[in-house]
Amino acid sequence: MSRGQGGFTLIELVVAVAIIGVLAMLAVPLVDRGIQRQKESELRIALRQVRTAIDAYRQAVLDKKIEVPADASGYPPGLEVLSQGVVDVSSPNGKKLYFLRRLPKDPFAPAEASPAESWGKRSYASPPDDPQEGEDVFDVYSRSAAVGLNGVPYREW
Repeated sequence: MSRGQGGFTLIELVVAVAIIGVLAMLAVPLVDRGIQRQKESELRIALRQVRTAIDAYRQAVLDKKIEVPADASGYPPGLEVLSQGVVDVSSPNGKKLYFLRRLPKDPFAPAEASPAESWGKRSYASPPDDPQEGEDVFDVYSRSAAVGLNGVPYREW
């Protein structure tokens, strides 16, 4: 049999498969880190959207566009109000004010949680170091116990 026939030996094939396996092992952590970065980016955007909507609601109260009881803080009673809308009392035909097109969901929340349930909520009467739910929504935070790539827990973002 002549040695001139082309082909790979078994050892060459095993070495090639081993190299591909090592490269795949190195790529998996990079893919995981990329997924985490994407979720963190989504969390930043969602927090900014919800917090901006809460501030816009409060400003509408201060501008006397939303009627609230005298003893209320002026913050929304729930997150759903931001996307469902509230009646603009300054409008002669009772149009609604909308602060969000849709309520974003916390990307680190379980899949079965609704967008409103996915967020931790802090009321106006609650201290910042121990956020508690109450009669209004002053701020939102992620309920995830995980820590971000920057070393800060997602709860504290």
